[in-house]
Amino acid sequence: MSESSILSAIILSPVVGLLLILLIPREQKYTIKVVSALSALVTVILSGMVWRSYDSAVGGFQFVQEIPWVENFGISFSVGVDGIGVAMTALNALIFFTGVLSMWRLEERVKEYFAFMLLLVIGVFGVFVTIDLFFFFFFYEIAVLPMYPLVAIWGSTRKVYAAMKLTLFLMGGSALLFPALIAIYWMARGPDFNSWNILQLALRDFPHAFQVTVYPFLYLGFGVLAGMFPFHSWSPTGHVAAPTAVSMLHAGVLMKLGAFGILRVAMTLLPYGAQYWAGPFAILATVNIVYGAFVAMRQTDFKFVIGFSSVSHMGIVLLGLNTLTLDSVNGGVFQMFAHGVMTALFFSSVGFIYDQAHVRDIRRFGGLARQIPVAVSFFMIAGLCGMGVPGFASFWAELLVFVAAIKVYPWLGVFAVGGLVITAIYMLRVFGQAFFGPVNSEWDHLGDPNAWDMVPRVILIATLIFFGFYPNAMLNLITSSTKNFLGGF
Repeated sequence: MSESSILSAIILSPVVGLLLILLIPREQKYTIKVVSALSALVTVILSGMVWRSYDSAVGGFQFVQEIPWVENFGISFSVGVDGIGVAMTALNALIFFTGVLSMWRLEERVKEYFAFMLLLVIGVFGVFVTIDLFFFFFFYEIAVLPMYPLVAIWGSTRKVYAAMKLTLFLMGGSALLFPALIAIYWMARGPDFNSWNILQLALRDFPHAFQVTVYPFLYLGFGVLAGMFPFHSWSPTGHVAAPTAVSMLHAGVLMKLGAFGILRVAMTLLPYGAQYWAGPFAILATVNIVYGAFVAMRQTDFKFVIGFSSVSHMGIVLLGLNTLTLDSVNGGVFQMFAHGVMTALFFSSVGFIYDQAHVRDIRRFGGLARQIPVAVSFFMIAGLCGMGVPGFASFWAELLVFVAAIKVYPWLGVFAVGGLVITAIYMLRVFGQAFFGPVNSEWDHLGDPNAWDMVPRVILIATLIFFGFYPNAMLNLITSSTKNFLGGF
């Protein structure tokens, strides 16, 4: 395989998996699961090859491939990744693979479930690797649309309501994006320029008034998917209703599409607009952090705790991007990766408990650490990571963002750090009530995960610990890309 085609191969792997699943009779559930797992494993291998081959010293976009599509409108199938794209592609492959393994016990409409799951993953991979603005939006929509059937059919707890709310919010975000993207194309188009290529569009000098006007449409449109306050309420509701692997993909990578879109499209193409609006959006990001943490502290459902925790932690990502320094943007991207792995572990752990207990109310449990110690330890590791404990990937991400924020926005930085304190409080509350309280004999029948169930959780834990002890493995990858990105400011 040539280097120029490896990104296309990453997209094609779940495409081939999807086509095979459509051809397999629905009665052959095990075969469908194996095909899905193999498709996911191939993306892990290919994304690992991209990470290993990416030249961080050179930086910029590599593995570029361009195939003309609609030449009259300057549209081409163009792919390429910088260090940030490499990290996000690897994140999606990791969550895809562990998500398939986490749903191995699924027996209800297996064929349709994995077909929709692979369709979602195709869209996510496309967003992370494309450098054509038209295809960026195309893949973005592909990633969002399968969420409705995945939640409405296989979900729980007001699943139809959650699926409809999620879809309406995300379609509302897309309604803001579409006219803004069209405006950028028409403003850039001229006798000597006709392209949707993001790298070429970034070289155009858009008028400051245009940037100030259009940037909020892009930021808010992508921000809806990133769980941005006050357009965040779809996210915890969707988390609660979604099945395990969908929650993992939802929080692990779908929310990252929003932040990635802000970084790759809004801030890259409209740098003056990003500077102009950085202050107000940094304030909203801080509200994300503090508000999400306080609301999480009041929840009694495991998934609602994690859902509002995700809103809070995505606020750290948005604060990092809006602080506009090398350390803050590095921290924001690092947090995207760390939070993706952490929330996947959270939902995978809760899903394992719920599949047996069919209850997620924290108050119904107590003393679970003595009944299912291994399953509880998985959740607690994710909780420690969410609290920013040293030794886990999120520690370095949060440290970079908070230190930079205190330098640029002192008061916002202080409030953001306060949100982290609240995170520790509500996480310890969950530990105390559900895991270390009086033992409830109602749950004596619960069993710990077997060796197969442990595989996806151990992979996620190993990833969090690896980047917790070797943060340079991530920072060396993304720093050159961040420098190039900030060069436009």
